[in-house]
Amino acid sequence: MKFSALTGFWRFWAVAMAAFCLILGITACNPQGYKTQAAKVPQLVDTTLSDPKSFNYALINEDPNVAGFLYVGLITENALTNELEPELAEKWELSPDKKKVTFTLRENLKWSDGVPLTVDDVVFTFRDIFLNPKVPTDIQDVLRIGKGRAFPTVRKIDDRRVEFTTPEPFAPFLRVTGGLAILPKHALEETIRKTGSDGNPLFFSTWGTDTDPRKVICNGPYTLDQYFATQRIIFKRNPNYWRKDEQGNQKPYIERIVWSVIENQNTELLQFRSGGVDISEPIRAEDYPILKKEEKRGDFTAYIGGTRPITTFMAFNLNQGRRNGKPVVDPVKSKWFNNPKFRQAVAYAIDRERMNTNIFRGLGVLINSQILETSPYYLKPEEGLKVYQYDQNKSKQLLKEAGFKLNDRGQLADPEGNVVRFTLMTNAGNVVRESMVAQIKQDLSQLGIQVDINPINFGVLLDKLDNTQEWESYLLAMGGSKEPNSGANVWLPESRSHSFNQSSAPGKPPLEGRVVADWEAEIGRLYVEGAQELDEAKRKEIYGKIQKISQEYLPWIPLVNARVMAVVRNRIKGVNYPESGGALWNLTDLRIED
Repeated sequence: MKFSALTGFWRFWAVAMAAFCLILGITACNPQGYKTQAAKVPQLVDTTLSDPKSFNYALINEDPNVAGFLYVGLITENALTNELEPELAEKWELSPDKKKVTFTLRENLKWSDGVPLTVDDVVFTFRDIFLNPKVPTDIQDVLRIGKGRAFPTVRKIDDRRVEFTTPEPFAPFLRVTGGLAILPKHALEETIRKTGSDGNPLFFSTWGTDTDPRKVICNGPYTLDQYFATQRIIFKRNPNYWRKDEQGNQKPYIERIVWSVIENQNTELLQFRSGGVDISEPIRAEDYPILKKEEKRGDFTAYIGGTRPITTFMAFNLNQGRRNGKPVVDPVKSKWFNNPKFRQAVAYAIDRERMNTNIFRGLGVLINSQILETSPYYLKPEEGLKVYQYDQNKSKQLLKEAGFKLNDRGQLADPEGNVVRFTLMTNAGNVVRESMVAQIKQDLSQLGIQVDINPINFGVLLDKLDNTQEWESYLLAMGGSKEPNSGANVWLPESRSHSFNQSSAPGKPPLEGRVVADWEAEIGRLYVEGAQELDEAKRKEIYGKIQKISQEYLPWIPLVNARVMAVVRNRIKGVNYPESGGALWNLTDLRIED
């Protein structure tokens, strides 16, 4: 589970992002202006709320991102059936002991620059990038196996076959390994081998957003064509992508994709309604009824599916570590945050039903787990999953038990008399999230708690979470899948994505005095055990234990998820909207008819 969707055309929008868009004129940020000046080729205009942070697949850690258009892996997943299907590999075979998987590549695969794509690229991608300890990629967290956290091995069998071996059975291995993008050895090998003046591989600075987009080599349906910061990103059909239809025509059919960078969701809505863009996804619950009524007049279709495959949550910084002798979190506040009763009191105090009614227009779903309800491993409340229904009396009782009480000004104070006040961050520009934190501020004020809201740029927020660890609380969302191990990188205590109690920042020494709680270590241990177990009933039991512990100790306070909703112009043909959402999941099959 990451802030990014690694491959495919899933638009999970795990974290909705904001970007600054300068209104420089009709051709700068107005998609309609760009459409009128573009060449008459089949093109789709989409939107994104922020600029990309990198063009380097292994270093991308946000969603949406450019990787879904540029790269594919050995296999892919059908959004309608959830079945694994061939991509770069035409077939695969599992050994009887489930410790080996052999992929057979398609014939005549090519990179976007025409160079053959071979087994050597697959071996290079995993051995030199994903499994390289010198490359700080979150991908490593989902590839570590067993209690020893060992990596799989990869070897070339012949010109078309590659074999992966795990030290022990690893239930999600096929889905995880097959879904990761394959990267070009001929373009990147030197960047891994050579180092810069800072001693780090040149790979770290390769294919940043300052790179000429046309020099980024890829294997997916599109290539990067142009990038104008704060304005737009243009993707062009990759003539060397392997897919062709039955008549031999090159896929995808849509020649160009334009991502227009739009500053916020209100502007995005206006642009869609004015005809400036072809798709808006996800759309807010408050906008769905309006757009549904406009379908015929606007010549578009409004789609609605199930619950978005994300977990929207609030988290406190539980890190008790120090950097250069200075605590990353104020010790007074850290003591509150690390008290489970305090976190439980906060959970009971948030009126999620009101949040759903007022912010999500009743179209949201109250969530109670970091594992998706659509997953076969989801533990239902009737099976023992703890649920925090709104109850201010329970909140007050828990705070009383923890030694908190109101002072003569009606402010909540801890046993030492410190007034309870903290900052709650979210990403600026996401109106729904900004409304959620505003309600949380209001709800917690009923307990005498003062919440200072801080909507900030998404990149700045990520830097605080990943690099400085100097924050108090935040509200965001993480994308997920039906396979719980996709979230292992968040829940393993030593993982870089373990943001609520991160061990260290990339390139910096470990924090001094960091404490891993017993329950925290147990969740990590169970994630390892769950991936080792091949018996489905036993796996469900293990992940059930994880969910019970998570809901008891609340490193995340689950809130409300929207349903997946999108609007797409009717000139886009072939949209087959799945229950899990993602109007562009079958992008290579879509056509444009004007």
